[in-house]
Amino acid sequence: MAQFSLLPSGEATEFADDIRQLFDELARALPRERRALSGDCHPSLDVIETDAAVEVAVDVAGVPADALRILFRAGMLLVVGEKAPAAGGGEQFHLVEREFGRFARAVRLAAALDLARARATLRDGELRIQLPKLEERRGRPHHIPVARVTEPQT
Repeated sequence: MAQFSLLPSGEATEFADDIRQLFDELARALPRERRALSGDCHPSLDVIETDAAVEVAVDVAGVPADALRILFRAGMLLVVGEKAPAAGGGEQFHLVEREFGRFARAVRLAAALDLARARATLRDGELRIQLPKLEERRGRPHHIPVARVTEPQT
């Protein structure tokens, strides 16, 4: 069974440089009208474990795929993104309950994962990150062949 811990947004200090670099990358990649120039967003997430994988589902309604970045390093999954308000022309808001702005969510995962097969999909406002588990090999026999050496050892 995998172990995980959710790090509050401000407590991923050991990955602050990674988060800053990902935000800088987003700033260069997104056109100005798709940038959230202020605000802080905190999308909800779930961590789900199956026999084959650990999955992380993040609510990112209104965030396009090109405004998301995912990084896994040293047992930490980082999901960074930017949710901009819908571009409009001159309307006046009377009530604003939805969050807009940059976000960084961090989940520490203690599991043997096959990161080469990791996948992320975005559908209907949900980002789903699938991290397949490595096959458990402890306790299984492993035969080691013996090679015949023809030259004398010194």
